[in-house]
Amino acid sequence: MEASTRLALLQHLALSCGWSSVDQSLQQLWSLLLLCLACRLLFRLDVASPLKHLLSVLTGLWGLFCFFEQLTLWMLLLAVGCYLLLLLSPHSRCRGLFLSAGILLYLLVGELHLIDMVSWHKIRGSQMVIAMKAISVAFDLDRGSLGSLPSAAEFLGYLLFVGTAVFGPWISFSSYVNAVNGTKLTWAWLWTCSLCLLKSHLCLLVSTCIAPYFFSVFIPIQGNSATQKWLDAYENAVSFHFSNYFVGHLSEGTSMLAGAGFTEDKDQVLWDLRVVKPLSVEAPRSMVLVVTSWNIPMSQWLKTYVFKNAIKLGTLSGILVTYTASALLHGLSFHLGAVLLSLGFITYVEHVLRKKLASILSACILSRPCNPDCGHQHKKEVWVTVLKLVFSVVTIFHLTYLGSMFDPGLDEHNVEEGYSALHTIQRWSHLNWASHWLTLACWILYLII
Repeated sequence: MEASTRLALLQHLALSCGWSSVDQSLQQLWSLLLLCLACRLLFRLDVASPLKHLLSVLTGLWGLFCFFEQLTLWMLLLAVGCYLLLLLSPHSRCRGLFLSAGILLYLLVGELHLIDMVSWHKIRGSQMVIAMKAISVAFDLDRGSLGSLPSAAEFLGYLLFVGTAVFGPWISFSSYVNAVNGTKLTWAWLWTCSLCLLKSHLCLLVSTCIAPYFFSVFIPIQGNSATQKWLDAYENAVSFHFSNYFVGHLSEGTSMLAGAGFTEDKDQVLWDLRVVKPLSVEAPRSMVLVVTSWNIPMSQWLKTYVFKNAIKLGTLSGILVTYTASALLHGLSFHLGAVLLSLGFITYVEHVLRKKLASILSACILSRPCNPDCGHQHKKEVWVTVLKLVFSVVTIFHLTYLGSMFDPGLDEHNVEEGYSALHTIQRWSHLNWASHWLTLACWILYLII
């Protein structure tokens, strides 16, 4: 591509794609941001707690209505239904499992029979956050972390909290209560919220205006028939990654703008909510850290409320149960289920292989960074660094392969209804099922050594 042509295309992307993307996003978000700010200010008022919880319910419903209109009724129905299910089992030791089964039944029936698939997919993310919050309350009651069932106002205020209602993330009930108590307004709070919103829109620009043209405009590389499909797959994967970072940073901003997402260190309030870590995904050490950095609150939720309950079945079974639970929360989507279950196998094989190699070689090459006082003899040698770099490249390879399917191709309707099983199979078949074959090879290597 000639320099003049590339310059013209860059100007076109900046004006038509960049400006329009940010403008459209802000037009959709301004009402939600104002509601989050209003909720934050209302929580600062010296009024009774029940009234604050009621205000949380009302602002949350208003925020949901701004995005989903009449579909908001389904989120309200889910929230009220969760509370009724908890009331039906006040003395049960299995409230977590009971409520999880009820929520799963509701989600399955809703997706299959109640409303059309396009509408259901629009509200899937918000319903997932509500479900995660309700399940966490149920398990905390079983474990004694919560002394008693919250009142209806507290429970619904938590589930419909405006800072997390639309984009998430999951926050604990105690974090919500801290937000309701209303910490003082500071410049640090305002600056952190603004920075999160800025980062989110930078990620939006990368997702929509840079990643799809990465190898054709920004870093011109023309591959042959064997390599071009991998260049295209990498572009699709990076575009999908940054769309997730956009939502992640945006959810950080809305949560903190509404007053949640802080920790207290002595007399200092730190606004330190983290939802995504893009660098840990784009320049990864391991697939294990990619999974935890992709959505930090959800990773914590799955570890606390699913994996710790399933680990008694064994490590591999616990991992598969965890990823299956995540897939079911995301809805009846073949491509998401296929990706999540593939991730489960990939992370397990990577973990056990690196653990065995670290033991044999006495080297710091585990999936997670070693402690400074670990017993490995080799820590910073060149060959150790090279080996960790090889695992990083393998992880990027897996991410490219798994993310290649998140592209509507010529049919945008696929995005609204969810990608079909045929779409997933075609994408991975086009890449010769390479990631799955590599995982199998790593598993055989693990067994051999």
